[in-house]
Amino acid sequence: MRVLLLSGALSLLFTLVLTPVFVRGFQRLGWGQFIRQDGPQTHFVKRGTPTMGGIIILLGIVFGYFVAHLIAGDVPSYSSVLVIAIMLGLGAVGFLDDFSKIRQQQSLGLSPRAKVVGQIIVATAFSALAISFPDQNGETPASLAVSFIRDIDWLTFAAFGTIGSYIAFAIWTSLIVVSTSNAVNLTDGLDGLAAGSSILVFGAYVLISFWQFNQSCFSASLDSEVAYKCYEVRDPLDLAAVATAILASLIGFLWWNTSPAKVFMGDTGSLALGGGVAAMAIFTRTELLLPLIAGLFLILTASVVLQRTYFKLTKGRRIFYSSPLHHHYEIKGWAEVTIVVRFWLIAGFLAFAGAGIFYLEWLGR
Repeated sequence: MRVLLLSGALSLLFTLVLTPVFVRGFQRLGWGQFIRQDGPQTHFVKRGTPTMGGIIILLGIVFGYFVAHLIAGDVPSYSSVLVIAIMLGLGAVGFLDDFSKIRQQQSLGLSPRAKVVGQIIVATAFSALAISFPDQNGETPASLAVSFIRDIDWLTFAAFGTIGSYIAFAIWTSLIVVSTSNAVNLTDGLDGLAAGSSILVFGAYVLISFWQFNQSCFSASLDSEVAYKCYEVRDPLDLAAVATAILASLIGFLWWNTSPAKVFMGDTGSLALGGGVAAMAIFTRTELLLPLIAGLFLILTASVVLQRTYFKLTKGRRIFYSSPLHHHYEIKGWAEVTIVVRFWLIAGFLAFAGAGIFYLEWLGR
């Protein structure tokens, strides 16, 4: 519990206090945002705002999590280190994309194919490590079964044999990671929208993982009367700690990222955050609950898919003025702050509805 509180406090202080220092450094390096010409005209004033703020978020997470463990004298868990590792890996892909935009002096960085290939490489390495190195209870961070609120016993990749199961799991993991990281990336279009929405999503995962710790099958203090409801999840308390570090780092960053933003997270931050969300879903065995918990990201991604599909089928007609959906409301004349706050409300409702369903499943068993 002490590690959980310390990691949150240290991550919050890091990003809250040091973000202005990094912003000045980014300005000296010329790391300014470029705005696409076909986007809302209100965005043109944001041109040149320092970007790649995801670096600050990631450093805040690493600092808060590891220093908290050092102070408490605890050993970082394998599961949480993997969560941070996939965030750093996807953050590196995002950094290459952001840096390419700056170097080429345009709003297009890596090609979509190159970005997806990078995400798949990171996701594949993550999947291999996630089902390796079992602990003393025989648990690996992830399992070969597809999960909703717990593993679905009859829906497991183990049926494909040893090699086949690893390949199938790698494909499944890549699908979750690539989809989620790109969804958060699409959400990052207004000041504070992606950061604030991600705070709410990780807040739900703090609650879920902490409850799994409280009802862990491997806890010596588990009440025998409810032992049949327990969760076979590895390192649940430390997963809550790393989720708290991510959440707190985002809160400190959001102080400077709200409208008018002093810094943008860029693809460095949005791809990393998506990877963190995906990893938490896989490790807490809530993979099929992820579309609800991260529902706002799904809605905004669906708006892009619908827009492009309809545009191609009708040869130029549109459903929305622009996509993702938040740009549609911008063009309609909604104030940016109004859109962001209302979308935060939607994100919070969906995230905690997902956490509520998770808890109701425990009550109903």
